[in-house]
Amino acid sequence: MSKKEAFQQELDTKHDKYERLVKLSRDITIESKRTIFLLHRVTSVPDVEEVLAESEDKLDGVKLKIKLIALELIGEDLYQYHRAFTPGIQEYVEAVSFQHFIKERSLISLEQINKDLIFIEDKKNEEPEGLSSDSQDEKDKPVCFQVTPTDYLLGVADLTGELMRLCISSVGNGDIDTPFELSQFLRQVYDGFSYIGNTGPYEVSKKLYTLKQSLGKVEDACYALKVRGSEIPKHMLADVFSTRAALVESDEGIS
Repeated sequence: MSKKEAFQQELDTKHDKYERLVKLSRDITIESKRTIFLLHRVTSVPDVEEVLAESEDKLDGVKLKIKLIALELIGEDLYQYHRAFTPGIQEYVEAVSFQHFIKERSLISLEQINKDLIFIEDKKNEEPEGLSSDSQDEKDKPVCFQVTPTDYLLGVADLTGELMRLCISSVGNGDIDTPFELSQFLRQVYDGFSYIGNTGPYEVSKKLYTLKQSLGKVEDACYALKVRGSEIPKHMLADVFSTRAALVESDEGIS
């Protein structure tokens, strides 16, 4: 094989791998979005645990897709293929952090996310008895995928939009406590992003504006609920919330 043919074969191999990663990323994005849609039902169903259990099953399926990405990246430079799968990983971070917030009312850490993406396959029962311990250790070596700090931050930034929607749904069901709880949490997230400011990756600084919008809508609606909540029937609170959010959006558009 000539050098030209070898080089062409290497490029074709890398291109094929890139395309497989893009497809996996799309599948992860789709399943993660479905998980997020499912989790939004927690405000309207009597059994929250059932929804959380179903979301756990969906996320387990997403993790299997991420494992396939990890297998594709064995021996490869992660950042050479990063653009192929980063949209899916960001969506996964958004889904898993949304689920964690509903369960724990706190922000999931990057360490915890990565800990759940360590896949260990026990093949002891499948191997011949005479297999050496060194060979067995190699077989049992875990497959790991590590979410980058940038993908984690971008996923958390997108989480704030889902929390704003959760706020609207909660108010629509007569829950006027959750919006104030969400407002405090979003303020903490925004303060954290503000510390990063323009010193972090460009994509993160772009998300800061959207995050500020979500926080502003929730805080403004909470103000309306605090001032006028007692005089508005519960079934109309969601309309007030949506109206206040729309007013904020239009004012930002004018400015």
